[in-house]
Amino acid sequence: MIGLAEQTGRPAQPGNLSKLVDAIFQPGGHLESALGLEHRPEQADMAQSVADALEADTPLLFEAGTGVGKSLAYLIPGLLHSIDSERPFVVSSHTIALQEQIREKDLKICRDLFQSVPALQKYAHFKTAIMLGRANYCCTTRLAAAIQEAGGAQSELLPNQAREDLVRLTQWAATAENGVLQELSPPPLPEVWDQVNADSSTCTRKNCDPAICFHQRARKKLFSANCIVLNHSLLFSLINAGMPPGDDQRGILLPEDFVVLDEAHRIPSIATDHFGLHISSYGIDRALKRLYNPRTRRGQLKKYGSPKDLQAVENAIHACDEFFQAINETCLRKKPVLRIRQTGICQNTTDAPLREVTKRIDALIEKTEDERLSDELGDHRRRIAANRLGIQNFIELAEEDHVYWVERSGKHGNLTTLRSAPLDVAPHLQQALFQRGSSAILTSATLSNGQSLDNFRDKVGGHCAETEIRHSPFDYPNNCRIFIASDTPEPEPGKGRLDLEHLAESIVWCARQTPGGTLVLFTSHQDLRAAQQRTVDTFRKINRPLFCQGIDGPRSELLQRFRKAGNGILFGTDSFWTGIDVPGPALSQVILTRLPFENPGHPLGEARFEYIRSRGGNPFAELAIPEALTKFRQGLGRLIRCQNDRGHLIILDSRLLRKPYGKHFLQALPHEHFHRFNKSNCQTVFNQATLFSKETDTGFSHP
Repeated sequence: MIGLAEQTGRPAQPGNLSKLVDAIFQPGGHLESALGLEHRPEQADMAQSVADALEADTPLLFEAGTGVGKSLAYLIPGLLHSIDSERPFVVSSHTIALQEQIREKDLKICRDLFQSVPALQKYAHFKTAIMLGRANYCCTTRLAAAIQEAGGAQSELLPNQAREDLVRLTQWAATAENGVLQELSPPPLPEVWDQVNADSSTCTRKNCDPAICFHQRARKKLFSANCIVLNHSLLFSLINAGMPPGDDQRGILLPEDFVVLDEAHRIPSIATDHFGLHISSYGIDRALKRLYNPRTRRGQLKKYGSPKDLQAVENAIHACDEFFQAINETCLRKKPVLRIRQTGICQNTTDAPLREVTKRIDALIEKTEDERLSDELGDHRRRIAANRLGIQNFIELAEEDHVYWVERSGKHGNLTTLRSAPLDVAPHLQQALFQRGSSAILTSATLSNGQSLDNFRDKVGGHCAETEIRHSPFDYPNNCRIFIASDTPEPEPGKGRLDLEHLAESIVWCARQTPGGTLVLFTSHQDLRAAQQRTVDTFRKINRPLFCQGIDGPRSELLQRFRKAGNGILFGTDSFWTGIDVPGPALSQVILTRLPFENPGHPLGEARFEYIRSRGGNPFAELAIPEALTKFRQGLGRLIRCQNDRGHLIILDSRLLRKPYGKHFLQALPHEHFHRFNKSNCQTVFNQATLFSKETDTGFSHP
């Protein structure tokens, strides 16, 4: 927990928030009369439920379909309650797009509303803060020190080629608004940014002046902010680092913060990543080489350490390299991921060398009178000690309720990572979110299986939370035609591979049916690349630009080019199933190549299946189907993004029609009318389907 203030807040007048929210969201209320915004019954319901939860300091799980307007439904009550109760209001989301929408659009609407209504003007002065991880900020104290160190011709701290970046950083920092890495283009070399970004040792209130230090300035804004916006990854980093089990001081910024987590369907997976180990060969190597790099003969200890200190670091680098090579040879020769079930998979040759490095850093800290140097060395020591302890815990499989595995990744397969994750994150989330005595509100368009929130509530440990669902107000039957292929060959048994020739032909044919853009969602990069190779020439011949994740550029750039093209074809995998917002003809069709079941062979999924079986459950029904349904609904939700959007949803996986579990996915469709098609009748089916009409064959009816 980041303790920013000791205030305890004052209770607001009971019932006042509910009355204010009703006056704002009711038909003819302030949103309509002051800002001309259309009344949305679902939004009004959600806003009232949020207000009730905030007043009672109780948790709430709320599914709000696309178009409900959930951002304003929690921001307006949250801001009102923050000012009246003098308590911070934390908003966490997963995607950059939603954070930008909140910052650039929704919070401005809130301020306009409060300024326009005399009874609400006392709330118009609300303050906001955007919270980023410390390492995103440039620390002017460290920047000045790096410039000084690099000033001589014989600089030991930075290589000569990095000095241009330092000069550019200095010029940029003089005029930068927020001093964050994302504002600097092109970004500096990683080793240069490592020397100037804010860290936990040097960049402190004691060392840095908030008037000139970007991180301290941002941190200071948090003191007075009513609304603090951050992402889920940072939220759970703070929870994991600052709220250890048994610590009585709960909260993100204050013990009594109230929190809204939007895009909350991602919470279980993000929490899983943060509540376990993640130790990579690259991370340890980088941490040691910041002290001393034997190849370049540079690093902090080159100037301040003795030859024995340098040798200790070199020995540790060599020992860690040998250790990870042994992991590769022992575990990863045949496949890139392996679950570890027994202790002592290989000898821990890193413990003594890493201990020696921390011991020598301790001696240097004891000896130096330079406070800044002492702080920086202390930061290095903590990082190396954490890695040493993490390796030891991994070798010993220290946590009984965790799953352990090793994985090989990277462009050349040269990055080895030790991983662990809790078998069940619900107890961790229950403690962090629902047992603090302050309200936690989790919301998304896809928390349920379409009918119930019970499965999600179990996943997050929110058994004490109220649950509500409000469906999308969009006219899906008139605006969305749904087609399901009935003749798709089954994936190869045991391999899960698709019939790629059939898939490629289907994608090209379907893409020709609409002049607008088509988003094609895959469940594996391998299938995506294979489809790209089989379709790229055809799309080029018909003047349809093809954009492929992992091939044609970063995600944000692909989306920008796809929007601009208007008739493009976008191939994407995991991250493209969620968080994409492309209204209008530029995205007129979404194609799902197959149902998005997670890989059951992954160590985490395998262990969770075993756990459910051990207590007599059905892992496919309890885990695989609910997770696939959430992702399925997210993928479908990419199509209709505003009231006037229209388009096609095409599902190329015939298991919806053939398998008993297919009914769950049919029930999750935006509406109950769909068209079956196959290779022989597809043109007839598409031609006969009345464009955007309810007069379609009913392939399935909801019970």
